Amino acid sequence: MSEADSTVHTRGQLAAIAWLRWRLFVNKLRTTRGKLELVSRIVASSVFAIIGLGGAFGMGAAAFFFISEGKPEMLALLLWPVFFFWQVVPIMATAFTNNPDSSDLLRFPLTYRSYFLVRLAYGAFDPVTAAGSLWSFGILVGVGFAKPALLPWALLVMLVFAVFNLLFMQMIFAWVERWLARRRTRELMGILFILLMLSFQMIGPLTRHFEKRARPEVQRYFEIVAPVQGNLPPGLAAHAIAQAVVPRFPAAFGSLALLCAFVLVIGYCLHMRLRAQYRGENLSEVAAASALPKDRSLRLGWNLPGFASPVAAVFEKEVRYLLRSGPMLLTVVMPIFVLVIFRFGAMNPGRHSGAFLARTPDMAFPAAVGYTLLMLTNLAYNNFGGDAGGIQFFYASPVSFREIVLAKNLTHAGVLALETVVVWIAVVYLYGRPALDVTIASLAGLLFAAPVNFSAGNLLSICSPKKIDYSSFGRQRASQTTVLISLGVQIFVVGVGVGAFWMARYYGNFWLATLLLLALAGISLSAYRMILNRMDRLAQARRDTLVAELCRA
Repeated sequence: MSEADSTVHTRGQLAAIAWLRWRLFVNKLRTTRGKLELVSRIVASSVFAIIGLGGAFGMGAAAFFFISEGKPEMLALLLWPVFFFWQVVPIMATAFTNNPDSSDLLRFPLTYRSYFLVRLAYGAFDPVTAAGSLWSFGILVGVGFAKPALLPWALLVMLVFAVFNLLFMQMIFAWVERWLARRRTRELMGILFILLMLSFQMIGPLTRHFEKRARPEVQRYFEIVAPVQGNLPPGLAAHAIAQAVVPRFPAAFGSLALLCAFVLVIGYCLHMRLRAQYRGENLSEVAAASALPKDRSLRLGWNLPGFASPVAAVFEKEVRYLLRSGPMLLTVVMPIFVLVIFRFGAMNPGRHSGAFLARTPDMAFPAAVGYTLLMLTNLAYNNFGGDAGGIQFFYASPVSFREIVLAKNLTHAGVLALETVVVWIAVVYLYGRPALDVTIASLAGLLFAAPVNFSAGNLLSICSPKKIDYSSFGRQRASQTTVLISLGVQIFVVGVGVGAFWMARYYGNFWLATLLLLALAGISLSAYRMILNRMDRLAQARRDTLVAELCRA
């Protein structure tokens, strides 16, 4: 009887949470920002729906072909991409995923079973999970059409495989959040994430490296990899279905049992983390008291010639924050690394005579400058996200928001200028010295594009702020409205730049592009100045929204 009461109690709690989420969604639609968020969510969901449906059709056709041709073991080539998509994309595309923070529910008398199920439900409604589920369903349909008698067994295997992916994704998020709760591990995770991002750029060169090797040597690599992948969840799922086709049901049941064992182990690891959270684990970065005497000497702040002291103070704060930020390091390294990949990888003139940079090496510097500006988007479109509760000090201090925003833009402009210099040096060593007219035209394009991005970023930072929690994982660092609008701004800026340089190449005179971009730069600078002068009024009008969003617990 007590177990039945517990089940009813859990259902009531889950129903209450679902009703709460629905009321929050409906009430949010009463605001302009909420309506824009809904439009943005519909657009993002449509993109993932297209990816999911297209992938499901392709996966289903491939599964049907493999089963019909008597090669069911080849299903592993489908299940491994599903696994990597399910696990890697949530990390790479946090701009489009916004998992609510389930730990907020722990302040209420919630049972552990309800908390565990809520965490899984939040993961199940993630867009990436929906797309991965559609891909898995496509594989199931393909297997069912090729061999209808195998459909019940394939359904069981694919359900276990889907549960494994859901639990594994949530387990990664839960443990990484624990590691990110400490500054030292957060810095280490930032370095590992950067290395992961950079390693994806090596896929093309490694593929060509193996293509050039003799077939027996490549075959030997596959002979080593095949048994290893067969003992991992995607390989086990494929083996369970393949052995049922033969049929060899003892071997199929053995593979399914091993897959279930993986599910139990991953579920237990997730249980350990969620149980610790449920019991009130609170990781703190407060340093222990030190017996050493503190240096209490007065240290003067920075001084920026030509700017007021508040601007210099905020500029110093922003620089110190960025120097301790992993994304900042990624912003500095990525453009150079991409140039190296283009030079020695897919765009190597010696390997691909028809490659873009091989045919037009003078475009290396403009392309690198444009990529550098794109990398700055994460910093410029959410100016106050890193300040969080510190926004209250800005409102309490006798400093205008115009000066605060100007200092933040100066920081971003300084990063952009430094990156441009470093990129120019890299282009000189990798592709040769850029021509003077191309360099001047690229700088003119930068003078046009940077104010456009800063203007849009300043408006979105006030109208659609988003608190950045460096100890969280799997939640976007900007609102979906900001993401989509910034994407539109980048398309416009890149389109104008490409059009100007295409015209210059067509007429054989890059000074034409310089004149056009300088004229546009005058307009963008005027618009930037106009928006900057209105920052105080906008900040006062949006004060409640800024404080409520950035000071949220």
